Amino acid sequence: MKNILIIGAGRSASSLIKYLLDKSEEENLHIIVADMNKSAAEAKINNHKNASAVSLNVFDENDRREAVKNADIVISMLPARFHLEVAKDCLEFGKNMVTASYVSKEMKALDEQVKSKGLTFMNEIGLDPGVDHMSAMQVIDRIRDNGGKMLLFESFTGGLVAPESDTNLWNYKFTWNPRNVVVAGQGSASKFIQEGKYKYIPYQKLFRRTEFLNIDGYGRFEGYANRDSLKYRSVYGLDDIPTLYRGTMRKVGFSRAWNVFVQLGMTDDSYQIEDSENMTYRDFTNSFLAYHPTDSAELKLRHYLKIDQDDIVWDKLMELNLFSSKKVELKNATPAQILQKILMDSWTLEKNDKDMIVMHHKFGYEYKGEKHQIESQMVVIGDDQTYTAMAKTVGLPVAIATLKILNGNITKTGVLIPIDKKVYAPILKELEEYGITFTEKKVPFLGYNPENVS
Repeated sequence: MKNILIIGAGRSASSLIKYLLDKSEEENLHIIVADMNKSAAEAKINNHKNASAVSLNVFDENDRREAVKNADIVISMLPARFHLEVAKDCLEFGKNMVTASYVSKEMKALDEQVKSKGLTFMNEIGLDPGVDHMSAMQVIDRIRDNGGKMLLFESFTGGLVAPESDTNLWNYKFTWNPRNVVVAGQGSASKFIQEGKYKYIPYQKLFRRTEFLNIDGYGRFEGYANRDSLKYRSVYGLDDIPTLYRGTMRKVGFSRAWNVFVQLGMTDDSYQIEDSENMTYRDFTNSFLAYHPTDSAELKLRHYLKIDQDDIVWDKLMELNLFSSKKVELKNATPAQILQKILMDSWTLEKNDKDMIVMHHKFGYEYKGEKHQIESQMVVIGDDQTYTAMAKTVGLPVAIATLKILNGNITKTGVLIPIDKKVYAPILKELEEYGITFTEKKVPFLGYNPENVS
């Protein structure tokens, strides 16, 4: 049997593991799911005859190396910062590797060694990055193959709550790592290119510079810019494109309300708050407001940020119980950590809630002297709390790519991402069988229309 080692049995691994277990009989596979928490791995394989669960501490070099050595291919579903040690083991023992994470500088530095050993290290084969690469390149390559010249590319992705589970004023619940949501956009100005001009949005302005999008059947959304929209310009072969923008999607109104936290400083993760464990949520909120001998925290916040009492933003803030007497109970916590705890009280998915992934691309191009535009969209609704839309759209591309590498259908070597037609075309085709599909429509060429920007 061919041994597939999966390191990490977190939430995103459920659909990945199920896919490989379902294929295990016909493909003669044995799936080894390794996690520090063995019970989590056991739950994922559910006593399947072609699988085994093992306890693995990735920091235990001997155990990790032994697990990699005995595998035919390795899937790392660990946090991105832990991939490198697994990658080095794969190099030493001559094993192919697959991850859903961004290619780090350290991983990219292994490229020549990986090639010299004839190995494939496929990265960025999850959702975003992953499905976004493959679906974008499929259309970009088609336009160019037909003689068109790319003028505009915009891409947006959102991990959201499904309409039937949308029960709060923010139209949002956590469907992936809450910490990443709280600190999103920090670290550097967001940059993109618009009509040939480089543009930059500082963090404190990020959530007030949004673009509006309409998703057929699901209504109106907004997108705010990713930190670096230009990262893939050369990778996609779009060095000369006048407009390139990548962003994150939310329902309209989310960003304006979230901006309150940014302006107050609640998303800051750079310092700790004294005596945080004994603070109430009200104390935490009040700590960012000026002292006044008589005015309440509510009144001070509204006055400071000029929020009217009948403004929906105020209703959203009140819904989160920011002024409650509940204790923070986090010792030496940063503002971002405390805000995350407060939000998790309200934004954690309930047992029967479903999540939703939305992806939207815009392609503007010139063909025979005329300008054209294509819009492409994907919407995936989760089945339940195990097989979520996030788990499907992250895990299934990883699983499909793994099997294709194992079976010799993907043979290109080096540290790769899925932008080659021989890689993305068959994976996108198979994803359609699991409901991960894109619909396209032609629309009038608008370019980067200022009227669509708030």
